[in-house]
This record gives sequence, C-alpha cells and structure tokens, in this order.
Amino acid sequence: MQGEDNATELELTASLQFLPGVGGDRAQKLAKLGLRNVRDLLFFFPRDYEFPAPSVPVDRLREGVEAALVGVITDAEIVSRTPGKSVFGAIVETSTGSVRILFFNQPFRAETLTFDRKVMISGAPKLTGLRWEFVHPKVTILDGDEAVPKPQILPIYALTDGIKQADLRKLTDLATASAAHAIREVMPESLRRQSAIRLRHAGINVVGDLPDIATALRAIHRPDSKEAIVAARTRFIFQELLVMQLALAIRRRRLTSALQAPVISRTGLWDARIKNRFPFELTGDQQRVIDEVCVDMSRQFPMNRMLQGDVGSGKTVVAVYAMMLAVANGYQAVLMAPTEVLARQHFRTLQKMLDGSRVRVGLLCGSLTAAERRDVLAGTAAGEIDLLVGTQALLFSIEFAKLGLCVIDEQHKFGVRQRVQLRGGGIDPHYLVMSATPIPRSVAMTMFGDVELSTLNEKPPGRCEVNTYLAHDGWKERWWQFVKERLAEGRQAYVVAPRVSPDERNTERNTDQDAEADSEDGKEDVSSVLTVFENLRSTVFADHRVALLHGRLSNEEKQSVMDAFAAGEIDVLVSTTVIEVGIDVPNATVMAILGAERFGLAQLHQLRGRVSRGTHAGHVALFTDGAQAASDNERLQVLEKTDDGFEIAEADFRMRGPGDMLGQRQSGLPPLRIASLVEDQEILAVARAVAQEMIDDDPEMDDPSLADLKQQMMKRYEARLSMGDTA
Repeated sequence: MQGEDNATELELTASLQFLPGVGGDRAQKLAKLGLRNVRDLLFFFPRDYEFPAPSVPVDRLREGVEAALVGVITDAEIVSRTPGKSVFGAIVETSTGSVRILFFNQPFRAETLTFDRKVMISGAPKLTGLRWEFVHPKVTILDGDEAVPKPQILPIYALTDGIKQADLRKLTDLATASAAHAIREVMPESLRRQSAIRLRHAGINVVGDLPDIATALRAIHRPDSKEAIVAARTRFIFQELLVMQLALAIRRRRLTSALQAPVISRTGLWDARIKNRFPFELTGDQQRVIDEVCVDMSRQFPMNRMLQGDVGSGKTVVAVYAMMLAVANGYQAVLMAPTEVLARQHFRTLQKMLDGSRVRVGLLCGSLTAAERRDVLAGTAAGEIDLLVGTQALLFSIEFAKLGLCVIDEQHKFGVRQRVQLRGGGIDPHYLVMSATPIPRSVAMTMFGDVELSTLNEKPPGRCEVNTYLAHDGWKERWWQFVKERLAEGRQAYVVAPRVSPDERNTERNTDQDAEADSEDGKEDVSSVLTVFENLRSTVFADHRVALLHGRLSNEEKQSVMDAFAAGEIDVLVSTTVIEVGIDVPNATVMAILGAERFGLAQLHQLRGRVSRGTHAGHVALFTDGAQAASDNERLQVLEKTDDGFEIAEADFRMRGPGDMLGQRQSGLPPLRIASLVEDQEILAVARAVAQEMIDDDPEMDDPSLADLKQQMMKRYEARLSMGDTA
C-alpha cells in the first residue's frame, strides 16, 4: 500500500537489525512477522487497541465495568506471607471515596505501593461488602505534584515468540516518528475528498476528507482518539480495496476492447420461436436476465457475464435461450458441465426441446468411443453440430467452424486456467458462466470483479417448499419410518453419506468436482457409503429397491443408475455428493444427509435442492456424527432457518471467512492486509464505483496525479491484469 520515494529509500529500507534495542537475534524473530525494514513496520497495522478506562467517581463505579481513579495510598500491608500464597492489599483514598486494591502472590508490590504514595489505578471493580475492590489493577505511580497523564490508546499487534507488545510499540513509535513523512502519497487530495463524500453517502462514518498517508500512519499506530482510528483505518481499507477494484476495472475494459466477438442479435420472430420451445412461461427474473444477455451478445466485443441463481431458479432456461439465439444467428454454441452425468442430462433436455427442429445437438464426454469422439469432433469442425454439450473433454484438441457462445455450468468447479484454455485457440466467443452456489456480494465484487453479474432470485411457480430438520441418532428409526411412508405414496428418496478419504481430505469443498476424475485418481474411500448401502438394503429398506451411486463407478454405471432412478425404477438412492449438481428427479422428495457437519453450507444447500424439483413438498434430515447434535451446530442451524441460498452464502462467508471461500487457486488475488471482505462490504461497494468511474474517465490512468497509484496497482495486480479469463 505504500508509495516509493528514492530520496528516503535508505531510511525506509533500513534493516530492523540496526535499530536501537533490536540486534540480530530479535531481527530474526521480527522477520517471522514479515518485518524486515522500517517500511514493513509502518504498514504492520494493529489488530486491535487497548482503550484507557474512563475516570469515574467512586459512587458511580459499576461492577465489572472498567474505570480509572487517582488517589493516595493511606494504608498498605501484606496480609499473608505464606510462600506462593501472599496477598498484598492497600487502600487508595480519592476525592470521592476510598477503594481497596489487591495483588495475589506479588509481595514486591509492598516496595513501591507505600503509604502516602500518589497513584492512578484502572481495572474492573468488584463490590465486596461495602467496599469496592480492584484485583490486580493497572497502577501508574505519580510523583509528588505530577499531573495525571493523559489516557493513552495502546495498539495491539500480532506477536511471535520472543517479541512482546512493548517491543513492537517502541519500534513502531520510532518508525512512525522518523519515517512516516517519507512515504509518498498515492491518493491525490481531490480523490481523498471525493471518496470521503461517497463514503458518507453510503452511510460510512467519515469526518472530513480521508487523511493523508503520513497522518493516517501516525493515527493508526499512535491514535489520540477513537475517531482518529476510524479515519485512519477507513483510509487504508478504502485504498486497498480501491487499488484492487482499479485493477479489475482496467481488466474488464481490456477484455471488452481488445477482443472481437460475433454480433448476435435478437429479433421478435426469433424471440417468439425460441420461447415457443419452452413448455412454460418464463419468470420475470428469467426475462430480465435474458434481456441483459441479449444486450451483451449484440455487441462486437465478448460478453463476459456470470449468471448466479439459487437452486431451482431456472438458470438453464437462460442458457438454452442464449444458445438457441446464437444458432439462429448462424453460430455454434457449446455448453460445458462439470460431470458426465450432468452433461448427459443437459444433452437429453436439449434434444427433447429441439425435437423436430433443424438444430443439431452433439455430446462430447469421456465415455465416448474413439470412433464416436472422431465423429463429434469432425461434425463440430464442419459446422454440422450447432449445439455441443460435454465435459472437460471439450478443453482439448477441438475445432469449431463458427463458435459464437460458450456456456459453462457450475463455474466454481473449473480452475482459472481451464477456463482460459477454453477461451483460447484464436476464437473470441461470448462467454456465460453459471453458478447455483450463490456468491456473497463482496466475493462477487472481487473474485468475479471483472465480470458482469446477473442474478436470478425468483423461483418458477409450482415449486414446493423443502422442510429441513436437524436430527441425531435417536431420530433415525422414526426418520426411516417417515421415509417408508413417503415411498408408499409413490415418492423416492436419497441417502447421502460423506466420503472419508485416507488422507483426511476436507469434505467441505465441493467434492466430486468431476465424477470422471474420481474414478481416475482412485483416492475416494467409499467404505462408509458401501456400509450405509448394505445396511439399508438388508434391513430398513429390505422390501424396497435400493441402489448405490459414487465416483468410483464407471460413467456408464453412473448413468445407468441415474436413468433408472429418474425412471422410478429405484426407490432409495444411496450416494456420495455426485448427486450435488443438476440432478433433476421431481419425484424424489426425501433426503437424509449423514455426517452433515462434514459438509460446507453451500454444498448442503445444493444437496437439499435435489428434493425441491417438483410439486410435492420436500423433506431433508441432517444427521451429525459423534456426540454433537445437529441442533447444536451453528452452521447447520442456518440451513434450518432459511432456504434462501443468498442468505446462506452470506452466513457461510461470515463463518468461514474469505480464506476458505476464495482460495488462492480460484481467486488469483493476493491477500488483503487490512481490509476484510466480510466486514468492509460497504466500503468495497464504494471503491468499486469510484474505480469504475476513474477508468471510464481515464482508461489507462494516464493522469500524472495518478502515476503513483497506478504504479502501486501494477505492482500488486499485474499478474491479474494479464490473466486471460474470468477468475
């Protein structure tokens, strides 16, 4: 976040080893905190502050509430001298009354806290009998007529072994006093003033302009008020988020200006013909998002849009509309799914919708024979296939005759580089990615900050609610009986078990990222799933048709099981999370998730979405392993309270934090120093708006007053700017 100043470079880059009281040994310990020079110290921000207790008269003391008093010691003695059990007590007489102070096992206190000594004490008092007591208060000895020192706010820094708070406070004091003025200001005064106005309009408490860099550094390390802390922190948080959003805005502009894409227009005739293919009326949300997509595709530069929507909101309808519009304009479209099961489902859906039309649909996935694959590749290259559906196999050695649109379903299951590769090869198609895992607003503005975002909130009419129950082992007998009753009504059920890997891989990520990969790496331990399957088949559901589904099955076996389940030939499907995404069996209305605490909230919500596909009410029971009941698990309680995927995503983000949800592999973003994507969403929104306006006015930040800010942005985000796809 700091600027550069060659005139003071030696001072700012001076090794901490040579500062007073440091030396080689302590310098090595400081290095563990990332502190190697004076500049590092200046930008090593406190994680919290210790605020002085307010001065309070004795008659206004409140038990357990911090308070400070100034008085004279009128009595002091060691009550007990038993080794290890000594008690030193003293009476402090103030102008408003007297209090007792006590210290356990600190007999040395008697040497300094003597009769008639003037002291200032602070701590949390306790009323004992008729007298207030302070146990182990903080004591400042005042000599003679010495004025009471002004209360000081003390910074609290992260520590490491061998480094104390006092050490860091002393060093940051020295660095701030001697070098804060040497840091070059990267935010011009006009930018600080206008940004402060925007922040106030957004409801953020900012008094005056954002402080300059030197003032902010002094205030954040040695503040004289809470207001000074807020002002300094707001400046640094805003600056860090602004630099990020400037990089994203520049990249967004470069993506739209440097690439050429086909113009795909919408006419009234084509709109009517496409909509006639849907056996239902579009929701208002679907129509709005289709309009957004059509505007993007009518431009000469590539659409780069993400479509997010909750489970069952109808994202596929939007994608199908866009693909059919591309075909109507004489272009090809491709739809990539994360698993072959889902790819085949999309393929069948398109075949059914386009039955009787001249649109040709192809399927490309890992289970095709060599001859089938050659035919699909040849048909695609010759333009004989209009719509191509498939899995990661699409990423390799494929040539399109006239590709106009790429649609990626469940984008979070594909790495950044995979998506870059899909877009390569000299083609600039329009680009639509879909996610059924709702993304917190702050994540959407960072992880996908260079992408236009569309959101579907409205569910199609006729979808029934899903009832979620937090269960424990004592429920299982009653739950299985409940499931049997639903089966007797003609419904079907899922039983989901977590996969437990020998290497203790975390199941809270989206497991079964690609079912094909599961069968290839051979690392999935499905013993728990097999155990559940054998137990249920031989006991509870001995009179029903029970089947097993997991990632080690071949693609043909998995597809066969899913086809049989969709056809109603299976009553109970015992599965890993391979069913998480896109499986659409409206008659399946009951689900038990075993070991629910092992899954992330987003994944549990996705699984729950499998039983909200039709007109019958859904029922999901979340069972936990071990002694803790599901009702005692804060994360699972969120699922019980709401079925709104966006609320769940925000709650998940608050509890797990950006480190888990973003992840370096997907985000491509360096870590933030002071800003928090959880706590600072309002500031982030302002930073995004300000950054976009700046880049609209000055696309390459050529204004000389922005040179230092641009240099800082490039230093931190140059790799992000050069990446060729959404991240």
